[in-house]
Amino acid sequence: MRIIPIASGKGGVGKSMVAANLAVAFAQAGQRVILADLDLGASNLHLVIGYQAPQLGIGTFLNDPRSDFSKVVANTDIPNLKFIPGDMEIPGTANLKTSQRQALVKRLLSLNADILILDLGAGTHQSILDFFLLSGQGIIVSAPTVTATLNAYVFLKNTIFRIMYTAFAKETKAYNYLEKLRKEGSGLQRLYLPKMLQEIKKIDGKSYNKFKAHVDRLHPRLIMNMVQDPKDADIATKIRRSCEIYLDLKIEHLGVVYRDSIQDTSLASRMPVTIYKPQAVISQAIYRIADKILQSDEDHFTLTDEEINETFQEATVEAEIDFENKMEYVEELMHSGALSQGDLIETVKTQQIEISKLKKENNFLKYTLSNAMQKGFKP
Repeated sequence: MRIIPIASGKGGVGKSMVAANLAVAFAQAGQRVILADLDLGASNLHLVIGYQAPQLGIGTFLNDPRSDFSKVVANTDIPNLKFIPGDMEIPGTANLKTSQRQALVKRLLSLNADILILDLGAGTHQSILDFFLLSGQGIIVSAPTVTATLNAYVFLKNTIFRIMYTAFAKETKAYNYLEKLRKEGSGLQRLYLPKMLQEIKKIDGKSYNKFKAHVDRLHPRLIMNMVQDPKDADIATKIRRSCEIYLDLKIEHLGVVYRDSIQDTSLASRMPVTIYKPQAVISQAIYRIADKILQSDEDHFTLTDEEINETFQEATVEAEIDFENKMEYVEELMHSGALSQGDLIETVKTQQIEISKLKKENNFLKYTLSNAMQKGFKP
C-alpha cells in the first residue's frame, strides 16, 4: 500500500481540496483508494468529497480502541474510493496520546488498499509530524503568500527536528546536546542546522549515523496551490533553496494548481471539483499531479539534482500553459454569456484585494526581518 500524507505549514492553503481530488483521480485511474481525515479537531473533509455527516469516525475509535476499526471505513458514491471521517465533534481528538497514535497507526497500516491518503492537520504538532513521516514521500501544500511559503519551510524544519528526537536515544551525547540548545532559550528554529549536525557528528558519530539513515529516506514533494499568475510558480524555488541551504534537504516539485472560483461552486454542490467539472484547468492540474505520482517508483524514489531541476522546470512550463488555458476559458465564458462583465469586474476586484494583502504581508515580513537583524539575529 502506497501511503501519501498531505500536510501544510498553515491552514487555508487548500490542502484538503488537494487531498480529496487526488483521491478521486487515483480512484478513477483504477486504484483502490482510502482517504483518511486526520485533521483531528477540525475535520471537514467529508464536505469536500460530498459525504453525508459522518456517524462514526476516527474519534469513535480513539475513544474505544478495542472497537472494530473497519466500521469507520465508509464506502462513498465514488467507485474505488473509501473514506475515514475524523469526527471533529468528539473533544480531545486533536491532542493524541502516544498510545492512541500508535494504535491508530497500526490500524491504518493494516488497511487493504492500493493507496492510503492522509489529510493531516495544519501546523507542526508532534502527531502531525509522525503521521507525515509514515512515508518518505509526503506532500507539502503551499500557497504563494509569504506566510504560507515560510510555514511550509518551517514545517519541513520541524520534521527534521522530529527525526532527530526519534533517532537520538535519551542520555546520548547527541540528545543532551539538542536538549541543551533547547533549554538555553535561543530557540531551535533560529539555529543553523548544518552547523548543528557537524557538531553532533563530532561528539556522537553513532547517533549522527542513525539520524542520517532516517533523514535519507525523507524526500518530500511540493504542490503550489492557489496560484494566480505564472510568476507565482517561481516562489517554489525559494522554498527549495531554503531547504537545500539550511536543512540540507532536497524537495521535488509536483506542480501548480491555479486558484479558481469553481472550487467554491463545487464545494457548495458537495462535489470534488474533479467530478463537478473534470475539464476545468484546476481539475486537469490535479490529474497531471496524480499521474506523476502513479508513474513514480515508490521503492526507488531518490532523485538526482538534475531530475529535481527538471521537476521545477516542468512546473514552470505547466504554470504558463495552465494560465493560457485559464484565460481562454474566461474568454469562452464571456462570449457564451455565462460570465457577465460584472462578474469579470468582481473577479478583478478580488484579485486586487489579494494583491494588496500580499503587499502588506511582504512589508510586514521585511519590517520583522529588519528589526531582527538590527538585534543581531542572523538567518
